[in-house]
Amino acid sequence: MRFTLRRGSARFMAAASVLVIATAAQAQDAPAEPTPAEGEEIVVTGFRASLDAALNVKRDSVAAVDAIVAEDIAKFPDQNLAESLQRIPGISIQRDGGEGRAITVRGLGSQFTRVRVNGLETITTSHDGASSNRDRAFDFNVFASELFSSIVVHKTASADLDEGSLGAVVDLNTGNPLAGKQGLTFAASAQGSYNDLAETWGPRFAGLIGWKSPDGSFGASVSAAYQKTTTREIGNNTVRWAQARFDSVDGTPCWTTANRGGTYIPSAVCDQAATAFHPRIPRYGEISHYRERLGLTGSVQWSPSDATKVSIDGLYSKFSADRREKWGEVLLRSNERSIDVVDPVYDGDGNMISATLNDAWVRTEHYLKQTQTEFYQIGGSWDQDIGDNFRFTLLGGYSRSNADVPVETTIVFDDRDAQNYSYDYTNMQFPTLTFGTDPTNPANFQLAEIRDRPSNVLNQFRTAQLRTEWDVTENFTVKTGAVWRRYNYDINAFTRDTAVCGNGGTDLVLGTITCSANTVFGPTAVYGFQVTPALSEIFNLNGSGAPAGTSTSWVIPNLDAAAAYTGLYDRALRVDTGNNRGVEEETKGAYLQFDAKGALFGLDYALNAGIRYVRTDQSSYGINSGVVVTVERDYEDWLPSFNLALYPTNDIIIRGAIAKVMTRPSLGNLTPGGSADGFNYRVTSGNPFLDPFRATNFDVALEWYFAPQSIASVALFKKDVASFPVGITRTGTFTETGLSPSVLVPSSPAALDPSLQSQPIWTIATTGNGTGASLEGIELALQAPFTFLPGFLSNFGGIVNATFVDSSATYTQQGPAVTPGGGLQAVTLENTLYGLSKTQYNATLYYEDSKFSARASVSYRGPFTDAGSGTGNIFEGYSAITNVDASVRYKVTDYLELSVEGTNLTDAYRERWVDIGTRRNYENNHFGRTILVGARIKM
Repeated sequence: MRFTLRRGSARFMAAASVLVIATAAQAQDAPAEPTPAEGEEIVVTGFRASLDAALNVKRDSVAAVDAIVAEDIAKFPDQNLAESLQRIPGISIQRDGGEGRAITVRGLGSQFTRVRVNGLETITTSHDGASSNRDRAFDFNVFASELFSSIVVHKTASADLDEGSLGAVVDLNTGNPLAGKQGLTFAASAQGSYNDLAETWGPRFAGLIGWKSPDGSFGASVSAAYQKTTTREIGNNTVRWAQARFDSVDGTPCWTTANRGGTYIPSAVCDQAATAFHPRIPRYGEISHYRERLGLTGSVQWSPSDATKVSIDGLYSKFSADRREKWGEVLLRSNERSIDVVDPVYDGDGNMISATLNDAWVRTEHYLKQTQTEFYQIGGSWDQDIGDNFRFTLLGGYSRSNADVPVETTIVFDDRDAQNYSYDYTNMQFPTLTFGTDPTNPANFQLAEIRDRPSNVLNQFRTAQLRTEWDVTENFTVKTGAVWRRYNYDINAFTRDTAVCGNGGTDLVLGTITCSANTVFGPTAVYGFQVTPALSEIFNLNGSGAPAGTSTSWVIPNLDAAAAYTGLYDRALRVDTGNNRGVEEETKGAYLQFDAKGALFGLDYALNAGIRYVRTDQSSYGINSGVVVTVERDYEDWLPSFNLALYPTNDIIIRGAIAKVMTRPSLGNLTPGGSADGFNYRVTSGNPFLDPFRATNFDVALEWYFAPQSIASVALFKKDVASFPVGITRTGTFTETGLSPSVLVPSSPAALDPSLQSQPIWTIATTGNGTGASLEGIELALQAPFTFLPGFLSNFGGIVNATFVDSSATYTQQGPAVTPGGGLQAVTLENTLYGLSKTQYNATLYYEDSKFSARASVSYRGPFTDAGSGTGNIFEGYSAITNVDASVRYKVTDYLELSVEGTNLTDAYRERWVDIGTRRNYENNHFGRTILVGARIKM
């Protein structure tokens, strides 16, 4: 393997060198802890105790794991589990709406990570943020971090570990009452949360009650967490960039007939404008997030003897989120044909970065999505020792995640003959966008479109599992087991979309609005219903960072009034064909594993070696030409694995691992049918015969536990991905796909203008079995208390880690058209895997004494490609981002603690781009700082 530390790693190495020098001095010049007098016991409590417990989990494992224990979770200023997980080496998170949502592990995205709750695999999804999760990724934002006692991340595979991960298996564990103290345990916390961009306060409560019998044979616990927050996301967006032919450029006609029809007239100015990229929907706006999170856990454990333990665990979570968007924009997308361009300016990357537009479609939008994810899991386990050498665990349970969207409404106002609209993207992050006519006057607008798209995503798991262990000798154990699992995934989605047709007047019969394909287009058409003050409200943009000259006030629809006026919710639901589908996977598997420890040539070792067999019976269904089609298939995997730990000294561990692993195909790609996007002219069809992602993983690590709560480690990893499903795209017409026009959303340009369906402007995409990919990286970690320093300085400590990853996969993308109005060109190129940041690091400086504790944390994630793009842009992704969090706590008594915490203290912007070569603006938004003030009681 070859590893290169690039320029971005220099900052981490400089910071890490300080801790390296400190730990070397600590190891050589000072004991790790004060030497106790005879009979005296040194008890480490608080944050350092949690670090110690987490390191013990890591140290005692043969495979590569990392852990966080309860106090660590509870005392980081984290709003959910994703934000807790980002402290672990090799893990970075994807934020949505200012909160962590999904994780990547060692460069592999969330769909490659399996998650278990109390030992049972599960998936929980949400519709929070800009996109709904309709895949295998686990949305961690559904859960409050206070509900969990520990998180364990398995970074290498073993035969007794559930299959399905190329990246990691994450274990989330709730209550364990028999591990607590005898008698009653009570803990509670209350906080107020304030976001400075939303300028609102919200409550956050958590509590735990546990009881353990005096003889230690019975225990029970219940915990609850509740949080309500309001945050804002403010900034700008382009909804990608595109190429198109305009009506005229600087007074030169580009068509034989103005506005519509005719033939194109080639010229230098028209051709340059047509082949340049322009923003599709340049806009500023505000997105408000209203979130409410409730979680409950319960655990009952009975251990009548040392040989028997029975546990029943339950978890319930209800996560509600309203997302409200307010935009002021110009709709160039699909409307360039009628737009006159004046004074265009081009940059060296072929972008029309500024221009004035006449006959432009000025649009304002008001959007509301109301979502609710309800998750519950019930599981039980029976641990039984039979004699001194044999034991088994019987485990089973059921989980259900129901992500519901009862309302997803957009109402649109248009001014389709607006004059003197101008945009300027000289500063890509903060463009100047100026309306030429008064956007606050309702008389300039007509109510043009109404949309509603309710949907539901349901994930269910049923699991039964048997695990056995036989100690053949003191140093040799045989483990066997079997598993049965049934996973069901179902989507139902509908639309009420329509364009509003005008009748030349302002009268309207409630509930009768329809729009047919022969709607008249053009700057002089009456295309909707006249906006009135009763149907509208004024929006004022604040905090966007927009340059002087940008319009910051405009009229937007009043959702309640406009929905009632148009009878939107009285319209019949229409099936969203491409999003009515599902998959059932029934898994049967077994494993055999040998665990051994001993000494070889004077070197202590521990190892496990084994093989896991799994058969997957897959049944997927979708709608094809109006008929529900079901496709069945099955496949088998044999997954050998080997983990070895060598112990040259008591404080040094050398680890090595090799394993074959697999991740099942993305759910959205398994649909035996097609869907069409009439806004972006894209047809997507599924492939139920996709092979899983299959890979061979190699890992080697060196760990030095040089003092209590301390570690210095380096890990190298490599993943050879043998089968990697890849996108296959070509350009053609909608008509040739054979799909019915009924699959198109009625308000889309392609549905309203059938002539577009026969034009070769459509990207036709599917997924096929690719040739593979590769990934390699290095992970560095250093953690130590500064006990070698004098006086109060010895109460400080630090944690730093960094991960450097590179990868390569081959993709086919649709690149730019090279002639005016020409088709997109297929481009084959190599790039990193989606979601992979080549550089990421975390650093924490902490202080803790008997009364006072403080922590400051910095998390950096480098730029990454997120997905394939469209409209001629090659890939899209995100720029680097740094988040800073901190907390301060003071223990008033042994039972009461006060705290002040803060997240995103630098108010970092999230910058998204399209086209990897030019990094055109997609969005640039910020979310504000969140401050939490509260108290915690523990008895």
